[in-house]
Amino acid sequence: MSIREEIFESLPYIDPEPTESQLAAAQSLITAELPPTQPPHPSLRPSPEPTFSPAISSLLFQQTTPPTPLTAIDLTRYEEQDPLPPNAPLDAALTSLSRAYASAAYLSGRTTSLDLLSSHGKNAWLVANWQLESYLTILEAELAAARASVDRLALERRRAQDHVAAEMAGLEDAWKKGVAKTLETEVAVEEVKREIRERMRARGDVMNTE
Repeated sequence: MSIREEIFESLPYIDPEPTESQLAAAQSLITAELPPTQPPHPSLRPSPEPTFSPAISSLLFQQTTPPTPLTAIDLTRYEEQDPLPPNAPLDAALTSLSRAYASAAYLSGRTTSLDLLSSHGKNAWLVANWQLESYLTILEAELAAARASVDRLALERRRAQDHVAAEMAGLEDAWKKGVAKTLETEVAVEEVKREIRERMRARGDVMNTE
């Protein structure tokens, strides 16, 4: 079942702008009528209750204490190694040599990456800029087309409203006159009813005196 949608059509080129007092009065009526917590539409299904696994629950409802940083990767392997003393044991020398190999491999990879960046990075940067510029040109063209469409629709809307402005004014004036005549008729009817009741009351008094 689809939710009913209400569409309010405005006539900005015909209707005058509301005053501050009118806006304040309308806002007060809206505030008085609209409840603080509006229940969902009856056509909507009730929201299902979320169910999380223990792992997800522990992540969602964990305490605000900062998490402990991971130490899975030994970053000291990529740092500069301190020189070993001449009488260092064999295990310490092997550990230092392994770290030196890892650091040398890392620095060699960094050097290769920097060399490639220095040789081909400029062209890649220019190509990336060209691609971004082409995307920007396409988006600017779409934006210009959308703005032109909006301006065209606004112009057509204004022309249509200007075309029926006189008719709308005449209908509004006729409606006001009709409401005024209706009120005058109701007042006249009540006056006639009052006169009838008074005459009937007077006639009843005369009959009682006879």
